[in-house]
Amino acid sequence: MHSQEESWENQGWFPEMTFGLRKRLSKERGFSLMLGFITRPLHRFLSLLCPGLRIPRLSVPCAQPRPRAMAVSSSSCELPLVAVCQVTSTPDKQQNFKTCAELVREAARLGACLAFLPEAFDFIARDPAETLRLSEPLGGRLLEEYTRLARECGLWLSLGGFHERGQDWEQTQKIYNCHVLLNSKGAVVATYRKTHLCDVEIPGQGPMCESNSTMPGPNLESPVSTPAGKVGLAVCYDMRFPELSLALAQAGAEILTYPSAFGSVTGPAHWEVLLRARAIETQCYVVAAAQCGRHHEKRASYGHSMVVDPWGTVVARCSEGPGLCLARIDLSYLRQLRQHLPVFQHRRPDLYGNLGHPLS
Repeated sequence: MHSQEESWENQGWFPEMTFGLRKRLSKERGFSLMLGFITRPLHRFLSLLCPGLRIPRLSVPCAQPRPRAMAVSSSSCELPLVAVCQVTSTPDKQQNFKTCAELVREAARLGACLAFLPEAFDFIARDPAETLRLSEPLGGRLLEEYTRLARECGLWLSLGGFHERGQDWEQTQKIYNCHVLLNSKGAVVATYRKTHLCDVEIPGQGPMCESNSTMPGPNLESPVSTPAGKVGLAVCYDMRFPELSLALAQAGAEILTYPSAFGSVTGPAHWEVLLRARAIETQCYVVAAAQCGRHHEKRASYGHSMVVDPWGTVVARCSEGPGLCLARIDLSYLRQLRQHLPVFQHRRPDLYGNLGHPLS
């Protein structure tokens, strides 16, 4: 499948400013950048599904390819812009921070209000013993650096899977896979500890037993209001459990985020399918920042970070290697879709129970 970037370039429509920036970043820093634009198939498909329904045509400032002279149409600028960062973490925590900080600064320069980093943005160790040795508490030095970075750049940060030494560290000698959300002042506004641990054996990918070093989180976190919308927090393997996404959606989430480190076998088979399914069934935007490439001799990740809209369309995705992609979040589009397809009003808990109980 050709990326959105490739199809635009082939048609001669890819904006020169964005393409030039992507080439410059790729050459100078080893990063790639792709600007994702929002598509709106809603009017066409609802007309097919409901021939008698009169649907007001949406204003679509971003749906058509732009002439080469335009990077972003001015009419779309009122929509919040989010950045999805893709990295290749290693056991070198300081180098990982340097890489993430460059991407976050680039996201801020391009006007993003919220940047998403993947699971294990802090490091990916070679074994459980090294994971425990490199872990830190939330009040440690590394989170202080990200706090300063958020303040410096003036944007929110989704830190999608921090190896956290919790308050029970002394008793358990295990950590939490903690999704941390910082506001633009650097304050921690939410923490979610991964509830579904990845203990699997996939032929061709090697065994993974996250519970060797990690404790499961005790609860879900209510969606958090951000400049881009209400964000529901999850981590990687959580995406395989639709009950979680349904609970977050019923609690008011407009954006679900799945920072991840998918493997080379499950990635091609399940990654995009699962993300699009979570978007369609909850009618939420889905933002998935991913690890990519080879971290060390024992592990590699699939990459393909992306943003999916509530219709299930991939509106932005990263190309190969470290980099970022951008997408605008259109909550009016989300609300109109939910109005025309009111699936949450049509649920039958009397028949199958309340899958994904609303959060208290």
